[in-house]
Amino acid sequence: MTVRQAIQDVTDRIAARSRDTRRDYLNRIDAAREAGVYRAALSCGNLAHGFAACTPSEKAALAGNKALNLGIVTSYNDMLSAHQPYQFYPEIIKEAAREIGATAQVAGGVPAMCDGITQGQAGMDLSLFSRDVIAMATAISLSHNMFDAAVYLGICDKIVPGLVIGALSFGHLPAVFIPAGPMPSGIPNDEKSKVRQLYAEGKVGRAELLEAESKSYHSAGTCTFYGTANSNQMLMEIMGLHLPGASFVNPGTPLRDALTREATKRALSLSALGNNYTPIGHIMDEKAIVNGLIGLHATGGSTNHTMHLIAMAAAAGLQVTWDDMSDLSDATPLLARVYPNGVADVNHFHAAGGMGFLIKELLEGGYLHEDVKTVWGTGLSGYTVEAKLVDDKLDFEPSPDESALPKVLTSVKTPFQQTGGLKLLSGNLGRSVIKVSAVKDEHRVIEAPARVFHGQEGLQAAFKAGELNGDMIAVVRFSGPKAIGMPELHNLTPPLSVLQGRGFKVALLTDGRMSGASGKVPAAIHMTPEAVDGGPISKIRDGDMIRLDANEGTLTFLGDEKEFFSRTPASEDLRPQHFGMGRELFAGFRSLVGVADRGASVFN
Repeated sequence: MTVRQAIQDVTDRIAARSRDTRRDYLNRIDAAREAGVYRAALSCGNLAHGFAACTPSEKAALAGNKALNLGIVTSYNDMLSAHQPYQFYPEIIKEAAREIGATAQVAGGVPAMCDGITQGQAGMDLSLFSRDVIAMATAISLSHNMFDAAVYLGICDKIVPGLVIGALSFGHLPAVFIPAGPMPSGIPNDEKSKVRQLYAEGKVGRAELLEAESKSYHSAGTCTFYGTANSNQMLMEIMGLHLPGASFVNPGTPLRDALTREATKRALSLSALGNNYTPIGHIMDEKAIVNGLIGLHATGGSTNHTMHLIAMAAAAGLQVTWDDMSDLSDATPLLARVYPNGVADVNHFHAAGGMGFLIKELLEGGYLHEDVKTVWGTGLSGYTVEAKLVDDKLDFEPSPDESALPKVLTSVKTPFQQTGGLKLLSGNLGRSVIKVSAVKDEHRVIEAPARVFHGQEGLQAAFKAGELNGDMIAVVRFSGPKAIGMPELHNLTPPLSVLQGRGFKVALLTDGRMSGASGKVPAAIHMTPEAVDGGPISKIRDGDMIRLDANEGTLTFLGDEKEFFSRTPASEDLRPQHFGMGRELFAGFRSLVGVADRGASVFN
């Protein structure tokens, strides 16, 4: 299977750009492998601490330094529906390890916050930073050097990218990511969206809204729309860090448990003590990153990954840019229509053929690198399968030749559009990204006067006061990573959708985020340079004419550029947003964080 030249070109330039940093990274993890796991070198006191709570047989195995020991890094809590199923995973994993003569220990836990709960709240200002906290917590979990391999239990928005970054800092260890799966389908996502819009207009009350939300988010498992959480699962599979077919099996099912047991055994089989040594640092190369980006574009995935994938790649010594992403988007067809890019949810996507069908289509079309390392021990062609239980045993059958739901998941011969779901916007206002897969053609070019707000609260207040009665590009600034932590502004979707529904030409321009749930209103997000750094967004005034062209990939101030750039940047006292809900503890993060197009990370 030969990859298309446009995709190979991007892969080659990432490799060339990253030659020195990738070499240094590989040298570090290869040295760590040669040093090995230090259980035998630990003092008796050290080792006694390490297995004090183990059973006598486990102590004997660990004392001899011959039995494999698997580290479990978990993001379990029982507040997040997606993470609640992980409560029982450690026992399943330990039992599976014992079956092959190994041991397993919970190495540590990482925080897992829910963007769905914190939308529009002060806690959302911690969301993006939580990714890097999770990476550091992962490193602390593994720092005892007791483990020959590790498994990672995580699903949602910042959790998986944080776990990946942390795992890559221990890149000499094999790593398998174990998902928990999506909740069963509730009310249709478009029905939920309609109730939100009615609430924004004051046509239904809080009771009706809560009833609709509760019918949508109703049980354990990931939310079923295609936001960052489910984009994470797609990425882990297409990048070879999941077992084949594992991403979208519902929690609490026999198949889900069978996949978890097999993932445990697979992780242990990849250790340095065996013949199939495959550490995560070797899996995550430029080809794997490009495969992840192709998957993101082909499915209309989360805009958050225009930052997360850059940060994840950097942790493996790879330098990825928005230009790389943009060029790959131009070369990738859109094959999935999952809400907000359509009316179906991820359960429908899975039933249509899911990841196995998607990967097979992209491989046969020359869009993916087949010759990669994976935790399954094959190239990517090993992932063109469906996981099933046959006579109570885990089996992998070839994925279907045709989609069962062509309106949800289609082939490369009949794509929903010829290019991917994400687009880079550039112009005299800086650089930003936009998710176009959910935006209708007639809304992809907006030329309108600016209406400027210093935060999402101002826009909400203006809408409720009935002040927004015409075409506009809403500029929401001082929401960037350095300013206040770059919160998601998803609560702006209902009022902007209402205005669009009234026939106005509406778009959003912000240095904040809108997440994978961003939908039918065009939104130029992650604007960089951000307002607090004096970027052009800080010079925009009410009434300035702005043109957003998602087809051409441009975002432009229309007018006298000399006068525009001579303006004094706007300023805002952000101190009130730096305290409360723990935000005062993240002053160091706000001072260290990098720009959006370099991953918005405190590490880079």
